[in-house]
Amino acid sequence: MSDVEVAVTRAHHEEWARVVATLTRRFGDLDIAEEAAAEAFATAVARWPADGVPPNPGAWLTTTAGRKAIDRLRRENKRADKHKEAQMVYDADPPEPVGAIDDDRLRLIFTCCHPALATQTRVALTLRMVGGLTVPEIARAFLAQETAIERRITRAKAKIKAARIPYRVPSAEDLPTRVSGVLAVLYLVFNEGYLATGPGTDPLRHDLTAEAIRLTRLIRALLPDDGEVAGLLALMLLTEARRTARVSAGGELVTLVEQDRGAWDAALISEGHRLVRERLAAAAAGVAPGRYQILAAINAVHTSARDMRDTDWSQVLALYDQLVRLDPSPIVALNRAIAVAELDGPQAALAAVDGLEHRLSGYHAYHATRADLLRRLGRGHESRAAYDKAIELAGNTAETAYLTRRRDQLR
Repeated sequence: MSDVEVAVTRAHHEEWARVVATLTRRFGDLDIAEEAAAEAFATAVARWPADGVPPNPGAWLTTTAGRKAIDRLRRENKRADKHKEAQMVYDADPPEPVGAIDDDRLRLIFTCCHPALATQTRVALTLRMVGGLTVPEIARAFLAQETAIERRITRAKAKIKAARIPYRVPSAEDLPTRVSGVLAVLYLVFNEGYLATGPGTDPLRHDLTAEAIRLTRLIRALLPDDGEVAGLLALMLLTEARRTARVSAGGELVTLVEQDRGAWDAALISEGHRLVRERLAAAAAGVAPGRYQILAAINAVHTSARDMRDTDWSQVLALYDQLVRLDPSPIVALNRAIAVAELDGPQAALAAVDGLEHRLSGYHAYHATRADLLRRLGRGHESRAAYDKAIELAGNTAETAYLTRRRDQLR
């Protein structure tokens, strides 16, 4: 890539959300903001090679996008009120400081993740308006038709306008609940990238995990004192650090036990551990940790061990016990049972896992966990049947390859 192409790409990553958010505040319309931002970037691609990259790309893009939006409004004659038009041309509102709680980008994220919208709609709208992903990119990420994604985003914008969903950060009393909804969207994006659920797709989607981390870093910069934001970022970093060791050269899933820990990303682990230590210090001061902070702490234990045999399973189990009180879901109970197996043996763990059958019978990881426990107990026939069920339900080729190999190793 040329220097100009690199500059445009960097500006798109760093400035897209800011440009769209600024225009949304100024014009009050997501469609206008999105289209004007896209036109501004297209203009940059055309002009920067000849004119040179401006000293402040973000300011150049925002100014250009603002002019594009005004031109569109004039052409469509949507603003007859000359006073409003003058306000658009001479926007006297000073830019709000980066990192403030009422940053335009934060308003945009809360708008896209409003609870009035369905969860999958929030994900698509956030990736488009905040992340700057194209409709085809979002469709590929979630194995959906482009037309379906386009309709979903269009309906979401229409609902925001019709319901007059406010473009603002929630009030102080509503903020904790609304932040949790934003984090849930970002976690969904990350998980889909870390181990894709659809068959026939790349099992690891670095573009999605990178985008989720980037957006979470943005939330972290805007809400530096929120423990769950820090916890989710730490969880993502410690999980992403293991990505290159997760799938073998032959396309097979590599479990934590078999991974080459020397291939883990030391820089991401170091950053994740630092965030976890900060949250542990807050917990020691009497600030109770939330779900993401506990999950990050569990991952910190795993990534601190030089070998699987060095893992402090008693600490892992204690953290899961803490997590169960916050999130008594069957998935958490299933993961807790894996720690039980390491401390108390596979028989005790199998009893806990079997108690989850009525809630997890359609979940491939439930059957894969049972298969492994039955294998360790020498119950090969039952283990094979559990592997067969896990393979039937597995989400992608990497998992299927791993489970098939494990099943075929049984005598």
